[in-house]
Amino acid sequence: MIINTGQRTDIPAFYSKWFMNRIREGYVYVRNPYYPNLVTKFLLNPNVVDVIGFCTKNPRPMFPYLDELKKFGQFWYVSITGFEKDLEPNVPSIQQAIEDFKYLSNKVGKHAVGWRYTPIIINEKYTIERHIKTFHYIAEQLEGYTTLAVFGFVDLYDKLKRNHPELKDCSDEEKILLAKEFSKIAKEHHFELRLCSKEKWLKEYGIDVNGCMRIEDYERGIQSKLHIKQKMQARKGYCACYLSNDIGVYNTCMHLCTYCYANGNKETILKNNKRHDVNSPFLIGHLEPNDKVKEAKQESYKVNNLFDF
Repeated sequence: MIINTGQRTDIPAFYSKWFMNRIREGYVYVRNPYYPNLVTKFLLNPNVVDVIGFCTKNPRPMFPYLDELKKFGQFWYVSITGFEKDLEPNVPSIQQAIEDFKYLSNKVGKHAVGWRYTPIIINEKYTIERHIKTFHYIAEQLEGYTTLAVFGFVDLYDKLKRNHPELKDCSDEEKILLAKEFSKIAKEHHFELRLCSKEKWLKEYGIDVNGCMRIEDYERGIQSKLHIKQKMQARKGYCACYLSNDIGVYNTCMHLCTYCYANGNKETILKNNKRHDVNSPFLIGHLEPNDKVKEAKQESYKVNNLFDF
């Protein structure tokens, strides 16, 4: 099976010690985000967990544990956008992020790490020209360290509109221009370029819109075929990515990015963070009297033959 750590929060950046405690104890408890008293227990055992998926803006806190994690297959997405503190208050600098990406690639392999340039926000400061220049610079730096690049535009969820009404959607003309320019840059630096957003019509301009997190990405990361019996999608008709089992919690990411769909208001995030116990089986809080714990049905999806590149 596949365990994911990055759809709800950034575990490598802020909860790496807790995560490794879970790895060492061999299990984790995860609350259902919609029915909090329903708790699932996942075993963190390489006999049944074929791949751990990470999605982060700062992998560095996990670096001391990479050798210990070798018993698990891994696939990492690292986001590098070049935004400043007005949009990404607690994200590392672009140069540190690039150097950390290279280090991670050298440790886990270039097929086990991908680069995300998302979301794209256009305003007077972050102009189209700036995005093209930044994307080109990062692509130059990461050439040879990954084969996969993903871009996407800001998605204005209702929660995001309430918390940050200043954020605006890009025009179709702007999206087309950036898609064309990014495609040229990706080809120049030997990246497979994918889209991570709802603008599926951009496929008319040669953009791969078939999902940015696919089974084949996990397979390349671990160099083995995976036989998935049930293929679930994150949002049918919207997102083509494979939906794996996420152990994170919404409203816990301390990057505090203004465009984040997984975070609500800052007060809630800080309150939740104070409830984090590095020794708890839960990312936030502890077992409550009314909790109902069930064990997940877990099995290996791995096929013994190596993946054919």
